[in-house]
Amino acid sequence: GIFSNGPWDAKLLTVEGENISLNDIEHRILRPIWQDNRVHYAVNCASLGCPNLQPYSFTSKNLDKLLEKAAEDFINHPRGVSFINNRLLVSSIYFWFMEDFGGTESGIIEHLRRYLNSGNLKKLDIVQKKIRHQYDWSLNE
Repeated sequence: GIFSNGPWDAKLLTVEGENISLNDIEHRILRPIWQDNRVHYAVNCASLGCPNLQPYSFTSKNLDKLLEKAAEDFINHPRGVSFINNRLLVSSIYFWFMEDFGGTESGIIEHLRRYLNSGNLKKLDIVQKKIRHQYDWSLNE
């Protein structure tokens, strides 16, 4: 898979007698059970191409607020979404996990519209239809 190198598949935790990895937590538990694409703004690999790691613990009381803020912050930052020469450039996470964002490029755009600020919404309205994507694996310090 995409994240087959590194610590992602190492069985680092034991929960109720089952050894699980970071990939298990994200792809077998969080994504399929909660079916909330905002999980990508909270659980990621800490590279520059991903959203920022959150400085707060997620709790039942702050979860929705923190996920909304993380989505808004990433989508309105050039690491997440950029507009270059009337072209839309997004982080590759939107393509790697396209099924979580509506399954199509139109679904990705619909998701972005929900969080883009007014200036970026205006830019989105004039971009060419094809989305480009890139990813920066540098460490997000």
